[in-house]
Amino acid sequence: QVQLVESGGGLVQAGGSLRLSCVASGRTSSRYVMGWFRQAPGKEREFVAAISWSSGSTLFGDSVKGRMTISRDSAKNTGYLQMNSLQPEDTAVYYCAYRYGSYTYDRSTEYDHWGQGTQVTVSS
Repeated sequence: QVQLVESGGGLVQAGGSLRLSCVASGRTSSRYVMGWFRQAPGKEREFVAAISWSSGSTLFGDSVKGRMTISRDSAKNTGYLQMNSLQPEDTAVYYCAYRYGSYTYDRSTEYDHWGQGTQVTVSS
């Protein structure tokens, strides 16, 4: 089993930045993908970004391209989502997700493990 713990959420004003972290522990593989999804009240879960742990290749959702970056620190088994130029529409619970393999998918059904989520609120 793999455990994921997110942190870094909070309240920020429009135009501000936040960095989310996700620590993976347990039976992690050397070849996996860490993804970030978000879900706002009354809306479906939306893909944000993903990174292949072995290759570092990345994938971003259209709504966050150019504003968010994703990175990883292999020594710490930690992934990061740097969010810049945040807007009220970015308000959501952000989830870290983990899938075995190397290919970055944007579908939540492709991910095997999920964190508990961290709330991000952007005020106008």
